[in-house]
Amino acid sequence: MDWKMVVGGNVRRLRLERGLTQEQLAHEAEIDLTYLGAIERGKRNPSLEVLISISTALGCTPAELLRSIP
Repeated sequence: MDWKMVVGGNVRRLRLERGLTQEQLAHEAEIDLTYLGAIERGKRNPSLEVLISISTALGCTPAELLRSIP
């Protein structure tokens, strides 16, 4: 299983469900916009600290970002 793709897909899905742009989420999570885009595409492996920042901005738990959805 490609965990970068799992995390990226969950970030994108949750962001869209909340009606946020990548720019809005990056600002709220205090990370670079290009870094967020790379995470969503499964190209970057975010640290635990970044996962927590993103999950806080999305109003979810870090575990939700790691959940594999069939």
